[in-house]
Amino acid sequence: MKTIDELRVKLFADGADVAGMQEMYAKPYIKGLTTNPTLMRKAGISNYRAFAREILASIRDKPISFEVFSDDFDEMERQAMEIASWGSNVYVKIPITNTKAQSSGALVRRLAAHRVQLNVTALMTLQQVRDAVDALDPGTSAYVSVFAGRIADTGRDPLPIMAEAVRLLAVKPRLELIWASPRELLNIFHADQIGCQVITLTNDILRKLEFVGKDLEEFSLDTVKMFRSDAVAADFRL
Repeated sequence: MKTIDELRVKLFADGADVAGMQEMYAKPYIKGLTTNPTLMRKAGISNYRAFAREILASIRDKPISFEVFSDDFDEMERQAMEIASWGSNVYVKIPITNTKAQSSGALVRRLAAHRVQLNVTALMTLQQVRDAVDALDPGTSAYVSVFAGRIADTGRDPLPIMAEAVRLLAVKPRLELIWASPRELLNIFHADQIGCQVITLTNDILRKLEFVGKDLEEFSLDTVKMFRSDAVAADFRL
């Protein structure tokens, strides 16, 4: 079993809590960060620019993705150009479609032509991967985020889809595949196994890294002790 240091896949922290993002940024094994409007809302963020400026004041040397939030492609483009201006390490997240299921391919193509660093997000099908790869500029770094965890939520095995996505991105070597929305720490090893370049992880999953390679009998005993300690603390009686 590989140790974390032996993995080829890069670990990106996914969140919108400023303190949590800064905590993860400080860890050498975290190679980048991502956020999205849903995470920002859950964290109580109300001022998008102020949040971004606070984060970018301390995070300048690792890639970080911020997402547009309009449903109109012209407004998405305006937002994308502003977000891109915030720093050389900034990637702009563009959803693969808007809420009307209209493809964002033309927008991605225009932004890529302006050398905007993009993170095309919310993909779940191989056709969407093909469309994103086709629209992206081969000379500009970009990410393609396939939501493997949400694919798994439908009862489908995401591994074959992700493995094929790796192959599809290989025609443009500056593109990197993100295993997005993972459901468990094991997904790190799944992503590494198929050659996926990046996996995004929430702090809850990242904190489980301490368990990697842990002896299972010892882990079993720790679990028994936890159950016993909680039973005593609750003063259960029969």
